[in-house]
Amino acid sequence: MDEPMRQTLSALDPEQLRAVTAPAGPVCILAGAGTGKTRAITHRIAYRVVSGEIDPRGVLAVTFTARAAGQLRERLAQLGADGVQARTFHAAALRQVRYFASRLLEGREMPEVVDSKARLVTLAAARAGLRADRAGARDLAGEIEWAKANLVEPSDYAAAAAKAARDMPYEPDKVAEVFTAYEEIKRNRGVIDFEDMLRAAVWGIEEHPDVAAQIRGQYRHLVVDEFQDVNPLQHRLLQAWLGGRDDLTVVGDASQTIYSFTGATSSYLLEFPRRYREAVVVRLVRDYRSTPQVVGLANAVIRQARGGEARLRVALQGQRPPGPEPDLRIFGDEASEAAAVASRCAELIAAGTPPHQIAVLFRTNAQSQSYEEALAEAGVPAVVSGAERFFDRPEVRQAMVALRAAVRTTPDDTPLPAAVADALAATGWQRDRPPGGGAARERWEAQAALVTLAEELRLTTLAEFCDDLARRAAIQHSPTVDGVTLASLHAAKGLEWDAVFLVGLADGTLPTSHARTDDALEEERRLLYVGITRARQWLWLSYGQARAPGGRARRPCRFLPQLTGSTQSDAGGGPGARPRARRHQIVSCRICGATLIAGADRKLGRCATCPSDRDEELYERLREWRRVVAAEQQVPAYVVFTDATLAALAERKPTTEAELAAIGGIGPRKLAAYGEAVRALVTGRSVPQVTTSPPEH
Repeated sequence: MDEPMRQTLSALDPEQLRAVTAPAGPVCILAGAGTGKTRAITHRIAYRVVSGEIDPRGVLAVTFTARAAGQLRERLAQLGADGVQARTFHAAALRQVRYFASRLLEGREMPEVVDSKARLVTLAAARAGLRADRAGARDLAGEIEWAKANLVEPSDYAAAAAKAARDMPYEPDKVAEVFTAYEEIKRNRGVIDFEDMLRAAVWGIEEHPDVAAQIRGQYRHLVVDEFQDVNPLQHRLLQAWLGGRDDLTVVGDASQTIYSFTGATSSYLLEFPRRYREAVVVRLVRDYRSTPQVVGLANAVIRQARGGEARLRVALQGQRPPGPEPDLRIFGDEASEAAAVASRCAELIAAGTPPHQIAVLFRTNAQSQSYEEALAEAGVPAVVSGAERFFDRPEVRQAMVALRAAVRTTPDDTPLPAAVADALAATGWQRDRPPGGGAARERWEAQAALVTLAEELRLTTLAEFCDDLARRAAIQHSPTVDGVTLASLHAAKGLEWDAVFLVGLADGTLPTSHARTDDALEEERRLLYVGITRARQWLWLSYGQARAPGGRARRPCRFLPQLTGSTQSDAGGGPGARPRARRHQIVSCRICGATLIAGADRKLGRCATCPSDRDEELYERLREWRRVVAAEQQVPAYVVFTDATLAALAERKPTTEAELAAIGGIGPRKLAAYGEAVRALVTGRSVPQVTTSPPEH
């Protein structure tokens, strides 16, 4: 093996090496979070190039973001594989359509590709008799994109949307009318959108044999990243490129399927081994990103998954040194939660963690307001990723104008929350009627956050509230460069940080109350999994029991393990003190490090599937001791200790009071009554006399 080849294969783990050196043909790499998927696919391409098996100019590597494509090109160049084409689906299609435009369009000019559908959709909505605001236009555009990604024509939209249980912004027939008008407006103006461009590339290959021959002659080896996010239109283009060939490498993680609302489907990843019977399937399981404690919690969450994606889930194996256990914090309300998060961020930064290595992640962008404010008040710089800052959002600016206008007409004795809600009603906001459609609902939630804020504050008049909003906006608008990242869970995919705060983990928020089907709920579970696996070292999970002090109690996120632990105060007492937070210690398997959920597993201190290391001789001594004690106390044996508790004692062999107390089923009374005797049995000392009456239960 020559030196370049040796360098290409160095530092690969066994699973990565198998993926890299797999023979030509279909290869499916199931890459769990943090397992080095980019290393695997770049080294596979480089290995084949350096060995002389393939020409780098004959490789087309397809990604979903320009950033990912750039990273692939950079790494391939470092590995000696210059010349590989790494592009997004849209960029690859645009390049091909432009190149063959003279043949495909018979001398006509290539149509302009519109960057945004919003303006044309607004016009189309007007033709259909709808007055769509900015959020409504975005939702309509999203429905059109979903339909076109699924190869659905306007006439079939209503039936397809009903079958897919789409959360639509308007009646299905009206959306179909807008879709039809949108297509007519595009044709009349001689423009196309991104989906049209993909379809043009497909049509060019499927209907023009000379074009197909040239493209397939150029690209003989295809690689697709994030294969779980492919939609039907993209998959059809991929099949057109292949033309029945099978030199295809795909990489994906079914447990990170979180974009089905856009038309993405993991079905192609799930069906790959059946579609290609000779495919090499490799699972990358070694997680190099996160500590075993973070990995254990991620495994515990995704282990409960159901549905098709669960068949290909990967049980991660943490490779980093042990770190701190994840924290679960429960606060009285959202304001207390945000203040505690900001305080902890400040502590991490003071201890040397760079602000850009910290992230606060939430389910919806409307949740950012509390954290923008709390971080600003704590003097912690913050950067909002993937969305506008709260007070920069059009709906919030519009709401502030409406609130200021209502100051003159609102009686001073009107309760502040009612005054705010009445003022927002002038903008079309209705407290009990959240609209359908993602963008419209996000707009509604942002304005609802203002009502929640009014409920939290000890202000009396609308004028005072408006002044307070202006102050908050001024604080949050201070320029920042290196700051804590605030982002939604969707925006966080593909990123990682040293410290991650997962906040607002209450049922109704995560999972969202709009997730009504089993498939939708499973996607919400995967969102939590994605959030957990963003953390390298520190992980914090929290929720407020109520949105505002004294508000309706909420349940914690149903996907979190049933954690046990002691209650601590995170704030001092006295007037004005924040409500207390309960801190729960996560129980991990002492053998594999996974987070334990079942009570029996927590009692044993290990997963049911991990090998037992029970001391059988000690177990028999404990059984005999229990028989004698039960006879003396004239109680059934299980009243002393259950068989499960005896098994846990024989496995964990506790020698201190703290170790005994950590075993489920041994409370303070049993500890006092039997603790000394049990420790003596474990260490082989003489057993002291036990009290003649059993402890109370």
